[in-house]
Amino acid sequence: MTVTKMSWRPTYRSSKFRNVYGKVANREHCFDGIPITKNVHDNHFCAVNSKFVAVVTESAGGGSFIVIPVSQTGRLDSHYPKVCGHQGNVLDIKWNPFFENIVASCSEDTSVRVWEIPEGGLRRNMTEAVLELYGHSRRVGLIEWHPTSSGILFSAGYDYKILIWNLEIGEPVKMIDCHTDVILSMSFNTDGSLLATSCKDKKLRVIEPRSGRVLQQANCKNHRVNRVVFLGNLKRLLTTGVSRWNTRQIALWDQEDLSMPIVEEDIDGLSGLLFPFYDADTHMLYLAGKGDGNIRYFEITTEKPYIQYLMEFRSPAPQKGLGVMPKHGLDVAACEVFRFYKLVTLKGLIEPISMIVPRRSDTYQEDIYPMTAGTEPALSASEWLSGIDRDPVLMSLKDTYTRPNQLVFKAPVKEKKSVVVNGIDLLENVPPRTENELLRMFFRQQEELRRLKDELTTKDVRIRQLELELNNLKNVSPNNV
Repeated sequence: MTVTKMSWRPTYRSSKFRNVYGKVANREHCFDGIPITKNVHDNHFCAVNSKFVAVVTESAGGGSFIVIPVSQTGRLDSHYPKVCGHQGNVLDIKWNPFFENIVASCSEDTSVRVWEIPEGGLRRNMTEAVLELYGHSRRVGLIEWHPTSSGILFSAGYDYKILIWNLEIGEPVKMIDCHTDVILSMSFNTDGSLLATSCKDKKLRVIEPRSGRVLQQANCKNHRVNRVVFLGNLKRLLTTGVSRWNTRQIALWDQEDLSMPIVEEDIDGLSGLLFPFYDADTHMLYLAGKGDGNIRYFEITTEKPYIQYLMEFRSPAPQKGLGVMPKHGLDVAACEVFRFYKLVTLKGLIEPISMIVPRRSDTYQEDIYPMTAGTEPALSASEWLSGIDRDPVLMSLKDTYTRPNQLVFKAPVKEKKSVVVNGIDLLENVPPRTENELLRMFFRQQEELRRLKDELTTKDVRIRQLELELNNLKNVSPNNV
């Protein structure tokens, strides 16, 4: 199979998305005065749904993020309440696709937490999570909700493991242990029966998540993979990475044969990480570089040339990360097909960018809004774990009313205990891998030893006191008789 090299010069063809353009919201419709985190971890630090915008913030001692109602634009109060229960920096946040008040976060403190945000947003700092999930032995860098099941959450840690959490019981139920280095990204196919991962070990994998079996694996020597995304139901994967000449590059793969990419395309010579976003409804791919101001967009086709360059949105302000509004939160009347929430760290600004298909007609544009994945889960956690796969429950965007969700998120009552997956206790001490970790562990153990010695001394003193009291009682009792 020969790899096709492509040039992305704009060669126009007939497409309804040829003239899509990006429109930045007016300043009063932006979120201003946000203390956006300065953490250099390669994540978006932002998550959006139709109710809230969540952003990881800069904080002293521990990690925090803020949750702002989508309609509450303008300047943020400097004392605005935060979600601040983590003991380390927050590295990733994701909204539950079915319960719009439930958000998950993961942190350097090795925990994953699930929070319930009250209607209308926070009125005071939130420190108590609905669920605290411990199972990783090192910091947790990525979390992903299952796309069709209501209570399944995936987390990837720096211990090179992916844990699958069943939130109906609040426990890890599976461990995927096939990676030999840090996992860089995770992506599901439409029904969540397959998981694609990119890893620092330069391998691209397609995994059957319930068994942890690796179905396909690619050794990416010429195209160093950074991020991977499933292209809906096209049975294709798209990766962003770096070529052997250190140019930014994208590659298209057949999910059933990762021996060689179908096509590779060089983008430019910049160094920032390329984040891919795919819209399965329009078959449009958006590429946004970390630190860039522009967003390129393409159309994905099943026939050659496969990846068709459309246009580029340009802006002078560099982006640290991007949140994406789900389809049911878009402005259908304005022919909006995608909306980014761009983090501009230097200005403390979150800037909504709407991708719009120019249309003259005021009627509902059915051709650009097919039935899309809605807010109702297709199956429960236990059903998915038993081996059932179902496509997402679809909804029409034509209905402007939002049907009230009758589902209620119930967190299980949990006891603190050891976490055993595949016969391994994940909370056991693991050997340190770096000198810093060794020193930290040494000082922690020294502190623990000091504390235990003090405890023993106080207990010895107490035992002596009790012995004396007992002797006194024995001496007094005969005289009383």
